[in-house]
Formats: sequence, structure tokens, C-alpha cells
Amino acid sequence: MTIKIGLSIDPLMPRFLDLAREAERVGIDSVWVAEFWALDAFTPLAAVAAVTERIGLATGIAQLGARTPAMLAMTAQGVQTISDGRMILGIGVSGPQVMEGWHGVTFERPVQRTRETIEIIKMITAGERLAYDGSVYRLPLPDSQGKAIRSRAETTPIPIYIASLGPANLRITGELADGWIGNSFFPATADTFFDPIREGAAATGRSLDAIDRVVAVGLEFTDDDPVAVTAAGRRHADGYAFTFGAMGSATKNFYNDAFARQGYSDDVADVQRLWAAGDREAAAARVPIAIGLGTNLVGPPAAIRDQLIGYERCGVTTLRVGIDGDFDHKIAELERLMALVDEAGQHVATRSAGEDAAAVEPANSDTD
Repeated sequence: MTIKIGLSIDPLMPRFLDLAREAERVGIDSVWVAEFWALDAFTPLAAVAAVTERIGLATGIAQLGARTPAMLAMTAQGVQTISDGRMILGIGVSGPQVMEGWHGVTFERPVQRTRETIEIIKMITAGERLAYDGSVYRLPLPDSQGKAIRSRAETTPIPIYIASLGPANLRITGELADGWIGNSFFPATADTFFDPIREGAAATGRSLDAIDRVVAVGLEFTDDDPVAVTAAGRRHADGYAFTFGAMGSATKNFYNDAFARQGYSDDVADVQRLWAAGDREAAAARVPIAIGLGTNLVGPPAAIRDQLIGYERCGVTTLRVGIDGDFDHKIAELERLMALVDEAGQHVATRSAGEDAAAVEPANSDTD
């Protein structure tokens, strides 16, 4: 099986460095650190770099606009250098609530900001002199004493992944990025996201296969009892009430829009309405359990094995898992998951071999 597993880690969790080391030991491909309104993403990754040797180090995500493009490139280069090339720069525009409320940066032209930031970072990491004439960024500033400068750091390309949900940003992802960071994702409606990425890739002569497709999921093992599975699905569904109700404004919520494009427009609208009215319990109860079960790895081991196969078949290349619980629980769940990844890989290989054999026509041994 070719699907890779990443792990979301919280640097506020005790022993997060031990968790990163154990993740590397069991075969996890990458660790991801979020950035919202707590810690930055790069400092914990630098600490992880010092105690690991192989595992990828990804920001999930660094917020565009919180740093200048040059500072974003410099910070990523710092982690890239001390980790011997393991940095993955995951970026995203966040939203107006965070950017304007926390960073004091006007949230405008997010797609263009994404494009220009990536182009500037690529110039810096390619060792080019930084002269850029964009509509969001102009470097050096016109009519200033600024000069076009070339980085003095050792310049090596850094993989850039974009967290995107809307069609325009998905097309930018296909056009410019090395990877896509996705959520709000159902394997059955994967092309809601992959079609725009594919279009963007084709515009620059690439294919979808050139882009690592990363999807975030929660992981929770249950026993075979359907009641236990339903209860776990309900817990995961309840968590979406905050996403639908609070992660955006009354007029713009990127997550709600993504779910609406996959057939849940009435559901997310109701949840948002109930949340705004202050009825948090009713908002949580209104989230369909199908969302909790369909966007996560939840269930007994056999079901999770089948879900892994489903994600790979629909085109996902990396699953970024989040696990609740204490340190020992997280390690045990990771070990169970990696065993299932191996089992699913054997199943896929066996089935593929059988399909290939069935496709071969028997040779005609008759002679005239």
C-alpha cells in the first residue's frame, strides 16, 4: 500500500518530543504542527528536528499574512537547514476572524496572496535576487531606499503544500504546490477537490500524481459493537458544531462551503443557525453522524482497514491522523494503525495481481 501516514502533534502536550520519536520508530512518515492563536508552528518543529533523524517536519499550517513572504521563507529555511532537508512548508490563508482579529492584517485577496507568496518563496530558495512586482507584494518597495537582495542562506527548494478548500485556491494548489492539505473530505466525493487541483496542474503541464494529497482525519478504534461505533461517530460529529458555527462569519465559512459542495448545505446551515442562537447542544446534535464517521478513521480494526483502502483508491496519498488521549494511548493506536496499513497494502497488492491476471486473454494454442 502506498498511502503514507502523518501525525498531528500538539507541542502543548507533555512529552510531545517523545511522541515524535515514537512516531518515527513505528514508521510514521511526517509530523504536523498547527498554528492558530497559541504557539507558532516552526519552533516546535525545530525541537523535533533535534531529536529525530528521518521523519518529515510539516507546518499544518503557517498562516499567510502573519509573516512577510521573505520571513516565511527564512523561517522555513531555518528548519530545513537544521533538519537536513526534512521541512515541508504547509501554508494557508486562515480566515478574517484570525487574520484581522489576532494578527491585525486585512484579509483580502487570499488567492492572489497565496500565489505571490509562493512565487516569492521559490525565488528566495532558488537563490534569485528578490525583485518582484505583484499586486499584493512589490519588492523592493517602489520609491524607497530598498534594494533587491539575494538570500545568503544555502538555497535548496522546500516543498510547499497549500491548505485549500475553495475551487480557486484548489486550482492554485494544482498549479503551484507540491502538496494539498485537505479536510472536510469524504472519499466518495473526492473529485469535489481533486477536479480543480487536476485542472490547475494541467495548466502547468503537470498531472494530479505530481501533488501529494494530504487529508486530515481523526483516529478512534472501537470494538465490533455497532452501538460503540455509533457513539464514536456521534462524538466526532459533535466536534463539527464548532467548525460550522464558529470557524467563520455569518456570511463566510470555508468549511461550511466545502461540506455544502458535497451535499450537506442544509445541515451546515442549520448547525450555524443554532450555534449563532447560542444553543450549542442542539447545534452539535444537528450535525449528521455520517459526517463524523465519513471524514475520520472510526470503527473496529477491520473497518478501519477498509477505510484505509477506500482513501487510497479515491486518490489520497497521505492521511494526517489526530489521536485523542494520553501518551501511551497515542503510541498504542499508532502501532495498531501501522499494522493495518501493512495489512491493507497486502490486500490491495493481492487484488491488483488478481485483476491483472484476469485481464490477460489466454493464448490461442490452436494451429491450422
